[in-house]
Amino acid sequence: MAVFITGGARSGKSDFAERYAMQLSECGIYIATSQIRDEEMAQRVEQHRQTRQAAGFPWRTIEEPYDLARSLGELDAAGYEELKRPAVVVDCLTLWLTNWMLRVEPWEEDGVLQVPQDDRSVEDVIDEFITAVISYRGPLLLVTNEVGSGIVPAYALGRRFRDAAGRMNRKLAAVCGEAYLVVAGFPLDLKAHSFRLNNE
Repeated sequence: MAVFITGGARSGKSDFAERYAMQLSECGIYIATSQIRDEEMAQRVEQHRQTRQAAGFPWRTIEEPYDLARSLGELDAAGYEELKRPAVVVDCLTLWLTNWMLRVEPWEEDGVLQVPQDDRSVEDVIDEFITAVISYRGPLLLVTNEVGSGIVPAYALGRRFRDAAGRMNRKLAAVCGEAYLVVAGFPLDLKAHSFRLNNE
């Protein structure tokens, strides 16, 4: 079962994902997509680790900034007994998307055009991950950010990121069995309350 969880910054979405994971399995795997680029990010990562440890729930952390599809495939093939499959939390997909956009999209830094390091497109990478999500057999919780509710970014890469994140979230929410929007710490069940047109 795949669960889609979105929300704004500091909305409580990661906390909800972790607490929900504790209800779905006796152990968990936390796939962290962030890359530590400065001291402030290092402190954030360490705080998250300490919070998970303090919960008294057995977590194993996998750091994977790029190849989420491969990671899910390896976990799916790991041979867990069906009733003892760990709950997997991927946190977060917008950081993962940022990693990929900086790898495959051209951008400017200090007036110098940076050349992509990879010939794949962002859409190809997203679709590959979605295929892995659909195939995954255990409890899987996907944490992302809702980034399209603010002002239009002033620079081109920011606008491309906003659009790509919106498309990614729509595709993932569609294939997940459950979808939640977390606002001020409260998870709202999107699929239970969504309006359906007559032809849907």
